[in-house]
Amino acid sequence: MASDKQHINLHLDAHTVGLDVPRDQEPNYRKAAELLNRRYQYYLKLRPNSSAEQLWMYTALEVAVALESDAREKSLVPVEKELKELNELIKKHLS
Repeated sequence: MASDKQHINLHLDAHTVGLDVPRDQEPNYRKAAELLNRRYQYYLKLRPNSSAEQLWMYTALEVAVALESDAREKSLVPVEKELKELNELIKKHLS
């Protein structure tokens, strides 16, 4: 029986992080690590005199804001769908 977890090592800047992740989520973890590394490098170029800790805080904040914005947009989808349906119903009754 195959395990539903897989051990992976991710490289985040100069650090290696070992994790046991669900097999079906492994590509997502790797893509997330790539994203974090790209954003870290962006802030390193933007603020070359900042400490690694500060650069990771900028990186984390940017990713957290993107996550929050995405969650907010997704929560509006059902409301937008209902509004569209209500507008169609109103148009029908007014015609």
